[in-house]
Amino acid sequence: MAVTLEEMKNYLRVDYDDEDALIESMVRASEKICMDVARMDSVDEFYAVENAKMAVLYAAAYLYEHREEADHHAMMLTLRALLSGSRKEAF
Repeated sequence: MAVTLEEMKNYLRVDYDDEDALIESMVRASEKICMDVARMDSVDEFYAVENAKMAVLYAAAYLYEHREEADHHAMMLTLRALLSGSRKEAF
């Protein structure tokens, strides 16, 4: 996981430890989502992409902040825009 728990909590402005496990699982899920959008299988290859870390931070924050009413279509459009320059044509 290239985005650490500390980095994610700073991004979210979370000062407490109560939701650390939830935040870590959202970061892992966000990495997978972003890698799927970028059409990449390798974590190392993915994090070599310019906007990879920002995309993961955005996705995890979106999932965290919109737990109950998330518009996943809107999130995916933003991720495609962030990663479009590095997106592979096919797997």
